Amino acid sequence: MTRHFGVLIPSTNTTVEIECRLLPASYQAHVGRLMSSGGGSFSPSRDEDIEYQSRLLGTAKVEMVILAQTSASLFAEDYDDVVTKRMSVGAGVPAITSAQAVGRAVRALGARRVAIVSPYSEAVNERAARYFEDKHRLDTIALEGFGATDAYAIGQLGPQHARDAFARVDRPEIEVFVVPGGNFPTMSSIGSWEREFGKPVVTTNQASIWAMLRAFDSADRLPAFGRLLADVPADAS
Repeated sequence: MTRHFGVLIPSTNTTVEIECRLLPASYQAHVGRLMSSGGGSFSPSRDEDIEYQSRLLGTAKVEMVILAQTSASLFAEDYDDVVTKRMSVGAGVPAITSAQAVGRAVRALGARRVAIVSPYSEAVNERAARYFEDKHRLDTIALEGFGATDAYAIGQLGPQHARDAFARVDRPEIEVFVVPGGNFPTMSSIGSWEREFGKPVVTTNQASIWAMLRAFDSADRLPAFGRLLADVPADAS
């Protein structure tokens, strides 16, 4: 049986579709692209695009819709609630943001103390730490970003950036490395990162896939992409 899910991505994103192709053929991602609202780099996408693309995904009979734009959730206290309602109304199915998926995935792994390693600027990273504390009760032990100024710069980053950042910030009290950023290629590196550092890694696209597998009550496990997708633990939030 083939399961269909929708993914909304910023128009500048060139990574999410590639990483969704790593899934078994029984999971089909259908993607809608969104223009920026014009508030600067990493600002939320246009509301009208989210509504329109969600409606189109609904006509493809997707079973859920994911907004793979983690940074958007960091800019307003009620953003997750407002945007997931807009997506659900448009598509007629449940919806989640990737930021929600990341926070819930960390808690599902039984963890609370995290290091955030991201492509973002210092200011956006600080927003991320506040978001995960306020919304998901996560304690950020370490925070490091690569200072990317836009999505294009993120797409040019490689896995070595994250690996080197893990090595710089790692300490015993960190339970999980969190790597937000849907345009930052990570999926193929998660397994090697976890083997080297001995702790789970949760990334935007990986957590979104975890949320999809949980929503579908799937028995499938994807051990190549880290502990989260090897175990697919239940949401503990």
